[in-house]
Amino acid sequence: MAKKHVKTNAIRLIEQQKIAHEIFEYTTEDGAAVDGVTVAEKIGQPVAYVYKTLIATAGKGNYFVFVIPVAAELNLKAAAKVVGEKKVELIAVKELLGLTGYVRGGCSPVGMKKLFPTYIEQAVETLDYLIVSAGKIGMQMKLAPQDLAKASGAKFASIVAE
Repeated sequence: MAKKHVKTNAIRLIEQQKIAHEIFEYTTEDGAAVDGVTVAEKIGQPVAYVYKTLIATAGKGNYFVFVIPVAAELNLKAAAKVVGEKKVELIAVKELLGLTGYVRGGCSPVGMKKLFPTYIEQAVETLDYLIVSAGKIGMQMKLAPQDLAKASGAKFASIVAE
């Protein structure tokens, strides 16, 4: 019998869209966020397949979601160009929960309070799958890049630092 998982908004939305996915769970000290490379180790998956969700702003309530490999850095200039802004910057961690409904380390590109323009690093298109947060610390979900793009309304773009 399959283990019953807690249903987060992200998982509910993926299931409503009948998207094939797999859930990985891991434990952390006191439920605290850990870096993505550690998450990959904890779930026994290659680091190259584990992606993080970052929220950036161009100011005045203008927000964007970027999904990039956990070992990579967001190229802010490339990200700004992709979204048609002069400049974007990452939001402060304290703004995350109110804006997205998710906490740092548990922010999923699927199921945020609002649907923000979302961009996934285009290198993922060469992968069979990627793993992103399932909406809470200690829970990740594996799905096809095209399915994640469909579920989050995302576009693929080159947004990581070289």
